[in-house]
Amino acid sequence: MSSQPAQYNLVVRLVHWISAVIIIGMFAVGIWMVDLSYYSSWYQTAPHWHKSIGILLALLTLFRVVTKVVTLSPKVEGSNLERVMAKAAHHFIYLDLLVIFVSGYLISTEDGRGIDVFNWFTVPGAGALFEGQADLAGLIHFYAAWALILTAVVHALAALKHHFINKDNTLRKMIGVS
Repeated sequence: MSSQPAQYNLVVRLVHWISAVIIIGMFAVGIWMVDLSYYSSWYQTAPHWHKSIGILLALLTLFRVVTKVVTLSPKVEGSNLERVMAKAAHHFIYLDLLVIFVSGYLISTEDGRGIDVFNWFTVPGAGALFEGQADLAGLIHFYAAWALILTAVVHALAALKHHFINKDNTLRKMIGVS
């Protein structure tokens, strides 16, 4: 009898789906936010929420990585190439999230102010570490966010391909039904 589980545990599944919803929402809000005018009632509120949720997502992602390391996962289905590509895509997603978190932090703290997270706590600011920090970090943040969304689309399409074409349990394992 194998010690490998048949599906992902409830915590892993919840964190996966919560992260997916937050990432899609943060991307949409980020795209919308850049066009806000100074006179918009959302000009101050939207960035505050975006930063606060971003910090919480960073903490959730850290929890997710630790959980991934300490829990058993079901076997990845598919050909050798599909398994390698799945592993590479997952590693890219985590690396890209790190780039997004760091670049967002560098944008927000260039002026030395910390990031206030919903008035619960403040992440201290680093200040300007290099010339043009906010502009360069902003470009990186923008392109990394697009890369994350495109990778997530490919990830979702791969899961649907496994479900509808391969007719295997890849998607069922993350939904929680065998």
